[in-house]
Amino acid sequence: MSGRTAAFTGTVRAAMQPPPCLTATTPVAAAVSAMADARQSSILVVDGEGAAIGIVTEQDVARRITFQVSADTPLSAVMTAPVIGVGPGEPLWRAVGLMRLRRLRHLPVLDAARRPIGMLHRFETYAVASGGLLDLLEALLAEDNEEGFAQTRSAQAGLARSLLDDGVPAADVIGVVSEINLDIHRRCVERALAAAPSPPPVPFTLLVMGSAGRGESFLFPDQDNGLILGERPDELHAAVDAWFIPFAEDLNARLARAGFTLCKGGVMARNPLWRKTLSEWKQQFTLWTERRSPAALLFGDIAFDFRPVWGPAEPAAELRAHLARALALRPAFLAALAAEDAKFAVGLSFWGGFRDDEEGPGRRTDLKLHGLMPLVSSVRLLALREGIEETSTRGRLATLAAAGTISASERSALDAAFGIIVERLLRQQLDDLAAGREAGNLVDTAALAKADRSALRDALKAVATFQKGTRAALTGGL
Repeated sequence: MSGRTAAFTGTVRAAMQPPPCLTATTPVAAAVSAMADARQSSILVVDGEGAAIGIVTEQDVARRITFQVSADTPLSAVMTAPVIGVGPGEPLWRAVGLMRLRRLRHLPVLDAARRPIGMLHRFETYAVASGGLLDLLEALLAEDNEEGFAQTRSAQAGLARSLLDDGVPAADVIGVVSEINLDIHRRCVERALAAAPSPPPVPFTLLVMGSAGRGESFLFPDQDNGLILGERPDELHAAVDAWFIPFAEDLNARLARAGFTLCKGGVMARNPLWRKTLSEWKQQFTLWTERRSPAALLFGDIAFDFRPVWGPAEPAAELRAHLARALALRPAFLAALAAEDAKFAVGLSFWGGFRDDEEGPGRRTDLKLHGLMPLVSSVRLLALREGIEETSTRGRLATLAAAGTISASERSALDAAFGIIVERLLRQQLDDLAAGREAGNLVDTAALAKADRSALRDALKAVATFQKGTRAALTGGL
């Protein structure tokens, strides 16, 4: 992963340095000496509990201390307060954007009690996001509300284009887009909680599913989410549900205002089917694997890529373990799912030409439906059969190869196919937006250079072979 990609996918913990700390009564002369000895350009001022209450930088030394005050002046008289800081888990892209927006040279990293645990310095931090990406970081850091989040989502197209042009692989770019989207989800939860009339009656975990759960979102995805609620006595069911019904409605509405359209299939927390206690989720998964109805197969295709993004992660881990046990006991479910997924054939004709999925005179190919999804679903099926917890396609391929389920060469070919299909889809979406069209999944294969068409054709052939092999492995068919 390139340094520029790391600016968006990493946290501030990876970029911070140890911060020198002194008390408010420390004389400025001692503070200047401490800065020189530590070869640092700033010092944090802390109170008796160790919490940050101010900051003194080399610019303060030049403007407020040198020839201005006596050597025994306490730091409290010259420090800048209050301290603007971020938490160690804050995405690095937000921290860089905040420094850029506030024109900060130093940004303290503080724990929950506001005790300093690190410091970000502008020069070193900007180095991971040099060039034009700095402007994009500032554009991405819109106002901290749903309307600002929608602007952030719009700015993602510019970010994606810049990263692609910088040589970042498209598979990494959609990972960056996904991480920013998950950050927006978390902030929408926080705002919905702040707007609620009371704290939640039980703990809960927000799950994202589908492409969000895999970390493979393209531009402008819709919502696929649900809640795992904490257990409650039966007699409190009505009271707990009475709190979560308006909360879930508000959360989904906030996400919609932030640019995540409502799921047409209703896979959202406001739908009771996707808002349950852990025991109810387990029962639901068991029921799906037992009945193997068309609805169960459809829901499984979406839900089994679930990933926790807010709240305690333990319920999601326990649900993942339960799913592995349920599928091991009922392998017929995966066989039925393989047969269902096989209906989505790759976008090649019998003679090797590209499939025509466009209505009217056009001849564009739906590379999501007839390229990406056959690969994603086939990899998912094998990962579920093996009880693999990883949800991303590339992560699943790596784990399957490490376990010997697929060969190293097969993993390499499928990794390459994934990257080629993702790049064609993402570039087509960017071209659609540039032309004033809605970003879609129909790719103009005729407009591709000959080498790109050949590479795409080979990628789809590799997916078709893998899809047939997976179906045979799971169903016993040829």
